[in-house]
Amino acid sequence: MDLVFGMATGIIFGFLLQKGRVLRFEKQIGFLRLIDMTIIKFMLSAILVGMVGIYLCYDLGMIQLDVKSTVLGAQIIGGLMFGVGWAIFGFCPGTAAGALGEGRIHALWGIFGMLAGAALYAEAYPELSNTLLKWGVIGKVTLPELLQVNHWVVIGGFFFVIIAFFVWCEKKKL
Repeated sequence: MDLVFGMATGIIFGFLLQKGRVLRFEKQIGFLRLIDMTIIKFMLSAILVGMVGIYLCYDLGMIQLDVKSTVLGAQIIGGLMFGVGWAIFGFCPGTAAGALGEGRIHALWGIFGMLAGAALYAEAYPELSNTLLKWGVIGKVTLPELLQVNHWVVIGGFFFVIIAFFVWCEKKKL
């Protein structure tokens, strides 16, 4: 049943990616050049929906949170590698899969690159676990815990910041 649910949510997500036009190369490059905010608006909307959904399920006792440890070194280096790959390829992993689903075969090159990167990471993991994966370990913390406030306060704050950003983008026609 988990696989069916995963496949259904994946299809829905792919449909939304396609309808939001974020699978388009020009949208990807427009975002990377900061002249088209369609992608960031889509991502922020997804993050906000995810935040509300996860914490609503948590508050109702439907799920337990399994917070992973924050490791700044790994997240900074990983984020930089992700950004460089996105800039070179023109797609992030999700949009690459969506582009392939639309029949754009060139997306396979990036997908192969992601798989090769994952294999290299798996090979380098023993060494990385003693170096990069130990730099800046903060532990299993969440933003509400760091701020010592209820999670709905943080979600509400994000909601207003995101709405203000959307309004700004619309005024600037981004």
